[in-house]
Amino acid sequence: MAPAKDDKKGSKGKESTKGGAGKASKEGGGGKAKKKKWSKGKQKEKVNAAVFFDKNLYEKLKKEVPSYKLITPSIISERMRCNVSMARRAIRDLEGKGIIRPIAKHASQCIYTRALAAKE
Repeated sequence: MAPAKDDKKGSKGKESTKGGAGKASKEGGGGKAKKKKWSKGKQKEKVNAAVFFDKNLYEKLKKEVPSYKLITPSIISERMRCNVSMARRAIRDLEGKGIIRPIAKHASQCIYTRALAAKE
């Protein structure tokens, strides 16, 4: 008798999966559905950033940075291919020499511009 009851339950289950619930089981966490493979996502290309200023890099920095309208450590780091800590030191140096002037100073991000705009 027990097998007869199981057959009825099994047939009920088959009937119910023919409806809209069947689609959900195939798409979702159904037993036979393929597991979703997680993508690694977009990975940023690793940059070979300079760790020390050599003479060529420092001259390039002194020549190009004062011509930028917007100067931040991240912009200098990206364009000069150097560390952000080096860019912050360079900004302090250029500000001390009066080549650039601060617009906004904050602990996390400092924004500067060329000093020529202030004289005009």
